[in-house]
Parts: sequence; structure tokens; C-alpha cells
Amino acid sequence: MTSPSKLPSEWVVPPVQNALYITGPTASGKTQVALELAQRLADHSPGAEIISVDSMAIYRGMDIGTAKPNPQARIQVPHHLIDILDPNQDYSVSQFLNDAHAKVSEIQKQGKWPLLVGGTPLYLKSLICGFFQGPPADWEFRKAVEEEVQQVGTQALHQRLKQVDPLSAHRILPGDIRRMIRALEVVKTTGLPLSHWQTQFERFIVPKNSHAFVLGWDRTALHQRVEQRVEQMLDLGLVQEVKELKNRFGQLSRTAAQAVGYKEPLAFLSGEISLQEMKAQITAHTRQFVRRQEIWFRSMPGIQRIHLTATDQLAAVPKTICSALENR
Repeated sequence: MTSPSKLPSEWVVPPVQNALYITGPTASGKTQVALELAQRLADHSPGAEIISVDSMAIYRGMDIGTAKPNPQARIQVPHHLIDILDPNQDYSVSQFLNDAHAKVSEIQKQGKWPLLVGGTPLYLKSLICGFFQGPPADWEFRKAVEEEVQQVGTQALHQRLKQVDPLSAHRILPGDIRRMIRALEVVKTTGLPLSHWQTQFERFIVPKNSHAFVLGWDRTALHQRVEQRVEQMLDLGLVQEVKELKNRFGQLSRTAAQAVGYKEPLAFLSGEISLQEMKAQITAHTRQFVRRQEIWFRSMPGIQRIHLTATDQLAAVPKTICSALENR
């Protein structure tokens, strides 16, 4: 069986080493902790720069619903991978990893810590575990399969994938032609299923000379913070922000349009739900996402959990992290 180390280098994005990771569920205080930690590190070393690990913070104009760091914070400490695309543009995991690795290299050349901060699980996992990008596109094969789909339909293509890669077929919806073709392409080129290669990067080990911390909250306290965050977003003008984005860009990207805090105002603006229903849905959907994040964080061995029960405890977290770094 081929191991990740034997794959062509261009097929694999390696884990990010010599870095600090700060993660936690939505509304856990990651932004505050990261900013104060970066400032504290600047007092004792060349300092740190923050790289956002948030799949929505990349979008310009999506500010309130993503709780981006404010302009003053971004002046105090350099932030990267924020506001790099318009919200009608798509952005893949591979693109994120390529951009993140480039920024990590720039920061490390300055002798600073790359401080990777965010709660998007797939992005974080790919940074820590590495990621299988796979072989380059076989355009002749893709064209042939696309022509086949025109003849036999998407269900037949899904059945074909199921025969050679049942796990990928389970993960990919029959209507997602692009992903089905890519999975078949990987089988054709490598002789093994895409799901096989992806599982080679499932083993969670914090990379060499790196340190990872998760802000873990008491559930009741975190739910209260979520409710406060939703109230604050609405008070700051979330609905108006979404309205302006819709007017400016028309159709948002599939990723942006499905983001919690944006899909609900879009439904409200189109008359599908009331204002109260919108607020209730944002809160409920955020809580559901928080639960999924928490389940994922608990599955990550080697990451240091910082337990919190009250907001006033956040101020001590940067010092706690610095102490942990000094003792390793």
C-alpha cells in the first residue's frame, strides 16, 4: 500500500509545522484570545501574525455575520486570508491551503509565529493532518465522462462511481457531477479510490514544533454567548449587510449563500420567513454548528483544551498559552 510519503509531492499538501493553532466553536472568543496572544508574543519574541482559518472570513463585505476582527485589531496585528474574495466567488480547500502555506512561509521568514486561528473544521484538519490534492486533471477523460453523462444521466454516473469507490459515492450526491468525475479520475490515474487516499490523511497528530489549543466552553455558557452574538449581529445591521450584498452581487456563491448568519437573512429578504423566524433560525443553526464543531474537537488527540465557564476567564487565556509554550 502506497503511503503519503511515497506520493508525488505535487499531489500532497503537507501539514503546517512550527506554528500555533487556536481553535474553538463559534462565539468561543478565538478572535479576542488570538489578538492578545499575538501582542503578548511580540513582547517576548519577534511576535506573531494571524492567519484566518475561517471559510467565510475570506469574503469581502461579509463582516457582521462572520464577526471579523475590527480594523483597529487588524492594524495592531497583521491578519491574513481575510477579505480576499468577493462573495460571489468560489473558494476550495486546495486554494485555501495553498494560500495559507504561502502566508506561513512569509511569516516564518520574518522569525515570527504563524498563528492559525479559526473554527472551520475541514480547513483546520487539512492544515494539521495534510491534504491529498491528487493528480492533475485529465481533461480528455473529463470530456469523455461529461459526454457520457449527457447520454446516460447522473444516476448512472453515480452507480459507476459506487462500483469502484463506494465510500466516495456515499459522500457525493448524484447531482454533483464535478466531484463524481474527479473521484473517477483519481481511480483511473492512481489505480486506487479517492477515499483510500483521503483516509491516509485522517490521522490527527499535531505537527512538529507546533502547538494547538481549543477553547472549550461549558455548554450553557456557550449557548448564552451564541444568543448574545446573534443579538449583537442584528443590532449592528446584519440584515442590511445581507441586503447590500444581494443588491451588489446578485447571486452569492454556493458557499456564501449557505453560511449560517447569511442564508437566514436571505430567506427573510425573499419573504420566505418572518423577522422572528429568521432570528430563531440563526440561533438554532449556530447551536447546531457549535455541536458539530465540539464533536470534531473532541476527536482531536494532542490538542490542549482550555476549559472556560465565564467570559471574564478569556483574559487569562493568552497568559496560559504562553506559559504552556515556555514549559515545552
